[in-house]
Amino acid sequence: MRKGKSDISGWLVRRASWHAWAASVVVLCAHVVGVALSTSDGGMDNAIVVRAARTWLNGGSPYEDRHFLYLPSAVLAAVPQILLPPDALRVLVPLTVTVLLLVGWLCALRVHGVPGRSRLGVLGPAVLALGFAPFGHLVSLGNWTVTAAAALPLALLLAARERWGWAGVVVGAALALKPLLAPVALLFVFARRRRALAAVVLVPALASGGAALLMPDPAAFVTRTLPFLLRGHDGFVRLYEASPVAVLPRLGVPSPVAVALACVAAGSGVLAAYRRWSRGVPGPLRLVETAVLLMLSAFLVSRPSYDHYLLVVVPLLLAGLPYPASAARGPWFWLALVPQVPGADWPWLEAVTRRSFRDCFTLCVMTASVALWHHRHLPLAGPVRFVAQRRERPATRA
Repeated sequence: MRKGKSDISGWLVRRASWHAWAASVVVLCAHVVGVALSTSDGGMDNAIVVRAARTWLNGGSPYEDRHFLYLPSAVLAAVPQILLPPDALRVLVPLTVTVLLLVGWLCALRVHGVPGRSRLGVLGPAVLALGFAPFGHLVSLGNWTVTAAAALPLALLLAARERWGWAGVVVGAALALKPLLAPVALLFVFARRRRALAAVVLVPALASGGAALLMPDPAAFVTRTLPFLLRGHDGFVRLYEASPVAVLPRLGVPSPVAVALACVAAGSGVLAAYRRWSRGVPGPLRLVETAVLLMLSAFLVSRPSYDHYLLVVVPLLLAGLPYPASAARGPWFWLALVPQVPGADWPWLEAVTRRSFRDCFTLCVMTASVALWHHRHLPLAGPVRFVAQRRERPATRA
């Protein structure tokens, strides 16, 4: 930082007052209560998994519902919900999703060395709930993307503490519930952590393989779900997908061209992730931003790719805000978030079937903002150290 130029790091990492705690708790509780009052089954997406588990218990194949896109191990994980009454689910599901998002947020803070009781730690969830539309969408849908949103920060926290083996187990367990974090396997390849990479592969393989043997059609995920994904779902679901592969054809771009452009963008993102890892200064920013770039690159070409997938990466980036070298300090990062602000009017894009255009803009601009952020040479002094320096020299910081 230049002399005389103010910085927000010190303010962010100072301990939050009880007013901030109260405001954050009220916002999150109100959100959970609102979802509980507006849904009857805990969320549409969670209900798909529960129905699949109920179908299996009744002797059928959970993959009879083509919108069930999870591995067989997720069926067993959803069985306990069948034992609960609907009135309990409508409260417990949004509450559990919110708690898991908070767990992910706290882990993201700890990766960066930011105290959970800091202003950023306390107010961050409330800001996401109020100002980031995918947060509300994820809670109201009860989507199992939340498992990845909690698991990735936890895995990165373990990796930052040189516990790569346990990090691989966490990623593998998340894959067994929803195969969303598969691109993170490349992080273990970059870091040359073979044993951890083996855990990433073996944990979901063993869990899903064992669960598949209990299904009436053990190979249904391969024979039904994978072809459905490769075809890009059905016409209805395609209206909500945010990847350029789905959005560009709606703008008149031929599908082969859209696929080619998305693949080039995704490949560039993976290359940027490798460069970030191989040339970056070791530290939390290198670890986090490499993983984020891998996930964002996958979202550019994956089918499906929804707005709530952004909750896997956005909290990790925001938690690094106290670092001057963080990608969250870049103006393009914040520009990417503008279309996700609830309550703003967007001409011609207000229809729910058209918000994917906004989501695609966010996804593309955010990927570019992280990939092209060049201030990697700045010192990676932690936020706590910054506070100490600021107390010694309250007016300036070199």
